[in-house]
Amino acid sequence: MKQVKYDVIVVGAGPAGSLAAIHAAKGGAKTLLLEKDRDIGYPVRCAEGVSHIGLTNYVALDPRWIRSTIKDAILIAPDSTQVPVATNNEMGYIIDRRIFDYDLAMLAAKEGVEVQTKAYVYDLLKAENGAVTGVKLDYMGKKLEIASKIVIGADGVESRVGRWAGLHTAVKIKDMESCAQFTVAGINVDPGKILFYFGESWAPGGYLWVFPKGNNLANIGLGVNGERTGLGCALDLLSKFLKNHYPEASILTTVAGGVPVAKTLKRITTDGLLLVGDAARTVNPISGGGIATGMLSGKLAGEIAAEAIEKGDFSNSYLENYSKKWSKAQGKNHERLYRVKEVIFRLTDEELNSLAAKVINIPVSERTLLRIFKTLFMNRPALMKDILLAIAGL
Repeated sequence: MKQVKYDVIVVGAGPAGSLAAIHAAKGGAKTLLLEKDRDIGYPVRCAEGVSHIGLTNYVALDPRWIRSTIKDAILIAPDSTQVPVATNNEMGYIIDRRIFDYDLAMLAAKEGVEVQTKAYVYDLLKAENGAVTGVKLDYMGKKLEIASKIVIGADGVESRVGRWAGLHTAVKIKDMESCAQFTVAGINVDPGKILFYFGESWAPGGYLWVFPKGNNLANIGLGVNGERTGLGCALDLLSKFLKNHYPEASILTTVAGGVPVAKTLKRITTDGLLLVGDAARTVNPISGGGIATGMLSGKLAGEIAAEAIEKGDFSNSYLENYSKKWSKAQGKNHERLYRVKEVIFRLTDEELNSLAAKVINIPVSERTLLRIFKTLFMNRPALMKDILLAIAGL
């Protein structure tokens, strides 16, 4: 690896990191993208679901990424009542993250970004005033120090980069989901339909999902709220569900880890540093989905980084323009979703069953998520306003 000085170093080559690198380079910044694993896009730690709009807002769709096209969604109550949701022909996809992430890094390379795998960043370089000025990394057994004007941390929920820079990155236990997922083969699932199970027996304080990937494959996983893990280990609950619902399944991969369903960090910038994606807590607090919001945050951060390089101002006072842009584009909506999440995932099984019994009588063509939320929050006008604004924002 060349030990030269860069304008921007991005740590982490997921969708958020690659979009940050792409847009920094488009803005004229000499950019380095570092990934600690040997392969970009592997291992996959994601349910791989994303909306059509959430994907195509940031990149041109490549059919190679698509494992299945989703047109229908079914919500399943604790008593097993199935509630099909009207999607109004708004498509979503289950994508192949191995191909998708790899291709995003290739797009970055085409923009002139230098991409390097097996580059394990273990600390930051700092000036005497504490400003971030580069990274320290282990590359193929060699300790290197690489200087830059700006570092973008796209290193996931743990975000050591943010912590090393002095940002408060801790997540409250109630805002963390303990998740587990199997990719399974040999099961009969509708390739155009996703399933969501709610209730204490499925996933306390969260939900369980079945995301088809075509050819009798599916991602089946669940998230348990951090405060309620005493009600069951995520892997144990998932194994139980698979045994009861898909006993014929063969498990091809197993992943487990934490997903932050929190508010965006109060500070996502400091002198010489910006955080994006999971590191900044941009994951949708209700769904736990982070691909689209991560890409948005990466795009905004890359653009601001390039502007800062051009102006020669890497101070927090300038980089905070990224925080302002995030707040305007999605941050306020993120706060609304968080408030709604706080209510939804505290509903009892009895309340969920009652809601299902009410909305099942609504004609399917009118049974939108907005209509379901209206039924749920009809006696809570403050939350109804949040719902209306949040749905509009999505």
